[in-house]
Amino acid sequence: MNDMAVVRTVDVVVVGAGQAGLSAAYHLRRAGCEPDRDFVVLDHAPRPGGAWQHRWPTLTYGKVHGMHALPGMPLTGADDARPSSEVIGGYFAAYEAEFDLRVRRPVTVRAVRDDGAGRLLVETSEGVWSARALINVTGTWDRPFLPRYPGQELFRGRQLHTARYPGPEAFTGLRVVVVGGGTSAVQHLLEIAEVASATTWVTRRPPLFREGPFDETRGREAVALVEERVRRGLPPRSVVSVTGLPMTAAMERAREAGVLDRLPMFDRVTPDGVAWADGRTVSADVILWATGFRAALDHLAPLRLREPGGGIRLDGTRVVRDPRIHLVGYGPSASTIGAGRAGRSAVREVRELLAGADGVSARVAAPVG
Repeated sequence: MNDMAVVRTVDVVVVGAGQAGLSAAYHLRRAGCEPDRDFVVLDHAPRPGGAWQHRWPTLTYGKVHGMHALPGMPLTGADDARPSSEVIGGYFAAYEAEFDLRVRRPVTVRAVRDDGAGRLLVETSEGVWSARALINVTGTWDRPFLPRYPGQELFRGRQLHTARYPGPEAFTGLRVVVVGGGTSAVQHLLEIAEVASATTWVTRRPPLFREGPFDETRGREAVALVEERVRRGLPPRSVVSVTGLPMTAAMERAREAGVLDRLPMFDRVTPDGVAWADGRTVSADVILWATGFRAALDHLAPLRLREPGGGIRLDGTRVVRDPRIHLVGYGPSASTIGAGRAGRSAVREVRELLAGADGVSARVAAPVG
C-alpha cells in the first residue's frame, strides 16, 4: 500500500522541533511515552536547530538575546564567537539523540482536521497521522511580515526581510534604510553601519531601551501583558515588544555615534528611497524590513480556531475553541524561557485530557516529573 494512504495512529502529535517542541517531547518521554508508538514529532526544517539554523552567520552565540537551556540537559562550554546557528543547532541535535526523540524531518504539516469521531487527522507531506491531541510549536520564522507602503513596487533598489538577511558584507558601500524597532533591527544596524556608506533607522513608535538587569519579576510582568491579549482572543504582541531593548555596551557606543538616531515611519517609498509627508526624503540602495513575523498557523485553519478579534484565545497553552489543540511559542510562550516552561505545561494538560477519555493509555496518563 502507498505510504500516503496509510493513517498512522498515536496519542499525541508534536508539530515543530524547536525549543518548545523538544521540551514537549522530553516531557512526554518523562511520562513514559514512546516515540512513534505514543507520540510523534514532525519538523519542517531539514536539520536540528529550529529557527536558529536560519540565523545569519554574524549572529554569534555571544550576541544572542537570551537562550535558556532545554530541560534535563544544560548548554555548557559554548564558544561566544561561534555562529548561534551552529552552537544551538549542535545542542538541539545532541539533545534529540540523548533522549531518543526520533524527530521526523523534513515533514511539512499541510492541514489538521477533525475526523468527526473525536480525533484529529494531521495531513503531511509524509502521510497522515490520527491523534487525540496536538501540541503545535511551529513558531513564526516561516511567516515573515512585510508591511505595504505606497510606491513599494517602484523602488529601484533591493528590498529584503530579516528572514533573508545575508550578513553585513552584502551592504558594503550602500545606503541602507532599516525598518523596525526590535532586537533584529538594532543588530542589523550595528553591523551594517560598519560597512555601509549611510544607514537610516525608521520605526513606527519611538524605541524603548531598557537599562539594568531584566529580573524574574520584570519578566513575569511582561509575559502577563502578552497573556492578557491571547486570553481576549486578540493577536499577540511579542514578549520583546513589551520588555524593551536591552542596552548593551555596543548599543551605547552606536547611540553615541548617531547610528541609533531614529526617524518616524516614512509615508511612501520612492524609486530612489523613502519619503515623508513633510517633504523629507532619504535616498537608499536597500530597504531592510526588520518588521517581525506572524505565527505560522495556516495548517490549523480547517479547525476554525480564531476569534472575532483575529487571534486564538488560549487558557494556558490550551485553545479554548478546541481543547485538543495546544499552542506553544504563541503569545506569552514566544521566548526561549517561556517556550520551555510551556512545553511542560502543555504535556501536563494533554495528559489530563487523555486521562479523561475512554481507554486512555496509562503511559500518557503517568505523572510528569
